[in-house]
Amino acid sequence: MRIALFSDIHANLPALQAVLHSIDAHRPDQVFCLGDLVGYAPWPNEVVAEIRRRNIATIAGNYDEGVGLNSDDCGCAYQTDDDKARGDRSIAYTNEVITDDHRRWLNALPRHIRLELGPGANTSILLVHGSPRRINEYLFEDRREKSFLRLFEAADADLMAFGHTHKPFHRVFETDHRVHHAINTGSVGKPKDGDPRACWVLLDVEPGENRPEVSVEFIRVAYDVEAAARAVEQSPLPDAFADMLRTGGA
Repeated sequence: MRIALFSDIHANLPALQAVLHSIDAHRPDQVFCLGDLVGYAPWPNEVVAEIRRRNIATIAGNYDEGVGLNSDDCGCAYQTDDDKARGDRSIAYTNEVITDDHRRWLNALPRHIRLELGPGANTSILLVHGSPRRINEYLFEDRREKSFLRLFEAADADLMAFGHTHKPFHRVFETDHRVHHAINTGSVGKPKDGDPRACWVLLDVEPGENRPEVSVEFIRVAYDVEAAARAVEQSPLPDAFADMLRTGGA
């Protein structure tokens, strides 16, 4: 089973279009979006419309939840007062321009998707945005192994895919009875790992009687970052968001 996973588009339509073109070329069996379609860039309606047009199975991110509820809180963790002020401008802009129909669609998104693969459904994949516990929990690569294993035990999953941090990684944890894979999909439209290219994951899973065979490929896709940055600068959004696109958040 070949599965395409992506998340954190954040209203960056050119990046999404490039990723979808790349996904189409790889012809996966299934495609899933792990949330945060809106915020920080000027195309929230166009991004939601494209995901809906393609009927891509999608879960809610924290930003989608905030906009779906017409809230002024996106559930984001900002480091400084300046970051918070820019974030407030972003969600205010998004709430102002999003259509009522798209808001209702965002508000109705599920908070997780579980896939059961193999004979007897012996391989379980859990798709979340932040973590199984909280939609806005950050699971970074350097999190302690014991903490990850507690999450896997509570979720009863072999593989867990998530976004939210905008920093892609794949970690494997082995116990006496099970092998677990933690997969962060990175970000389509707002990377924070110093690489401005869009990111998505091609996951290949072959369920086995005792443990699945798993291949994880992070695919980086070039797009016209400068055009997207200029569009941000020409919008009411803070120019700092344009600079973040150019540098990959570094």
